[in-house]
Amino acid sequence: MRKKNKNKNFNINQKSFFFEDYLETNKKSKFSQKKNLFQDRIYLLFFLFFSLIFIFSIKIIHVSLSKYQLFNNEKSQQRFNLLRRDIVDRNGILISRNVKSFHAAVNPNLVKNKDNFLLKIRLNFPELSIEKIKNKLNAKKYFYLKKRIDQIDKEKLWKLGEKGIIFEPFQSRIYTHGNLFSHIVGQVDYDNYGVSGVEKFFDKELKDKNLTNKPFELTLDTNIQHIINQELSKSLETFNANGGSALLLNVNNGEILSLVSLPNFDINLRMNLKDKKYINKVTKGVYELGSIFKTFTVALALDNNLVNPDTIIENIPRSIKCSRYEISDIKKFPDNLSVEDILIRSSNIGTLLLARKIGEEKYKQFIETSNLLKSPDLQLEEVGNPIDFDWNKCKLETVSFGHGITTTPIQATSIYAALVNGGKLIKPSLIKKTSNIEFKRLIAEETSKDIKNILRKVVTEKHGTASLADINGYEVGGKTGTSQQYKNKDQNLNTFISIFPAQKPKYALLVMLENPQVAKDLIYNFRGLKIKGTRNEAGWNSVFVAGKIIEKIGPILAIKNKEFNYHYVAEKTN
Repeated sequence: MRKKNKNKNFNINQKSFFFEDYLETNKKSKFSQKKNLFQDRIYLLFFLFFSLIFIFSIKIIHVSLSKYQLFNNEKSQQRFNLLRRDIVDRNGILISRNVKSFHAAVNPNLVKNKDNFLLKIRLNFPELSIEKIKNKLNAKKYFYLKKRIDQIDKEKLWKLGEKGIIFEPFQSRIYTHGNLFSHIVGQVDYDNYGVSGVEKFFDKELKDKNLTNKPFELTLDTNIQHIINQELSKSLETFNANGGSALLLNVNNGEILSLVSLPNFDINLRMNLKDKKYINKVTKGVYELGSIFKTFTVALALDNNLVNPDTIIENIPRSIKCSRYEISDIKKFPDNLSVEDILIRSSNIGTLLLARKIGEEKYKQFIETSNLLKSPDLQLEEVGNPIDFDWNKCKLETVSFGHGITTTPIQATSIYAALVNGGKLIKPSLIKKTSNIEFKRLIAEETSKDIKNILRKVVTEKHGTASLADINGYEVGGKTGTSQQYKNKDQNLNTFISIFPAQKPKYALLVMLENPQVAKDLIYNFRGLKIKGTRNEAGWNSVFVAGKIIEKIGPILAIKNKEFNYHYVAEKTN
């Protein structure tokens, strides 16, 4: 029995081996669980990180392989909702475009320190009236601080850090070439309505929402316009002229490649110009063009089979008395001159005698058919109205050599185009013509051939008045005109209308200078001789300028026109 009790006591007091082993095992199990949880989190983060890398990799591959544009210009323009179409030249060069601009406005309720605000404005914009701004701030009404601000002003205002300054977006019309097309393109008002030039004439077409993304194309050539503008500007300095103009016209379809009138102005400045010196001299100016008209008289005489180019007009007097007027030539000519010599030498009396052969009725009919005394039919509202006159005594005689009759330079140039293109009267245009047009005939094709030959001789013959335009390779022909300003007899108007290449004319170029002076320091290359200018006639200034222009634009035109290029190469070879 004792043994049994003894064993019982032993069992009670003895520590269990298995119990100790259980505790140790339990501790290890908890540590293992924490370790496994930590590893699971690492795996999860790694998986998420790897997933992000995988997603971005797929996106990068997709963007690089697809044609998707990060900046879609078309969508951007659609969001911008353009109010007017772009205007471009015949080569797609941008002339006018709407862009997002800003007005700087002020909300007085958001200006905390008015004195500090006014001080900042005074320092950064001294041209603004601080007193007016102060009154507007005190009135506590929303007002415009500055309209049509540029990027520089926008950044200056933004840097002021004033919450009260609000940039109000609007669409502004910008003209990429400043003053280069000022007399043609025109301007728009603050509401994007055309107020002058092409912008006004084609206002409806330019605001057509269905054509917003299709540029409006003109016939003008920016490169040629720049060259002519540059040469004409130089001529105003060289000859100290008050103004000048030039027009380059395609004689076969009437497309205007260039139209320059000086002085011009920057149409981006939106100036309200009232000075008449800024008018479009080519389309709105009305002038007596002088001897330019002699070509019309000779063409009429030839077309009515009254004479031919070789017909000799005998016993030409030095002067002729007509009513109470005495008409004479500025220099002495031979008593006998052929019809072509009358035009080559530019004889007033010889032309007068031809006009008398033609008669008043036929001359009236020519003027009516040619629209010489009507406003130009052109895509501009800035056009002139030639002055009406009565066919009284001596009017036929004076009109024959361009005295006592007015017209616009663009009308005169378009008639010259008809005289050399086979006799078809063309209509000048600033937009390309897409359909076949029926031309009105002014003279016969055979007469046109005779006129081309005579105009070429005006430039090449010894006694011709336009020798300075004889630029090698371009077969230039033309006629000069020296007259007095219609409303100011003390000032000259010197004009030269040229055509080239003469055998198969493609272009007519008008150059006109208002009241030019003798360029005493200018050295002319006159038929191989170096001489100084001493005379103030079209042959010594307008012709000189036209020659310089043709010399520079000729290569551009030759490249674009295979026929013209053929004549250029042929003459260079000869």
